[in-house]
Amino acid sequence: MARGDLHAGRVRAARFGRRWRGLDPDQVYAYLDLLADEIERLTREVVTARTETNRITRALRSSATAHGAGCWRGPEPRRRGGNRRRYW
Repeated sequence: MARGDLHAGRVRAARFGRRWRGLDPDQVYAYLDLLADEIERLTREVVTARTETNRITRALRSSATAHGAGCWRGPEPRRRGGNRRRYW
C-alpha cells in the first residue's frame, strides 16, 4: 500500500486470515473501526483547514491588491551583534 492510500473505507474493508492461536477477530475489527472513524475525522479536519487557508490566502491577496503591494515592508532588518548599542 502506497502512502496516502490509507482511508477509512480501506481500513474497514481489511480482512485477516484466521489462525488457531491468533488474535480475537472481533477485537481486531472493532479496533479497525475505531481507526477508520479517526481517519474520517482527521480527513474532515484537513479539508476544513485547507478551505480556511485558501479563504485567508484569497483575503490577504485581495487586501494587498487593494492597498498596494508596498504598504508592508516586512520585519526590520536585524543589526549585527543583536540589540546592544555600541558607544565607542
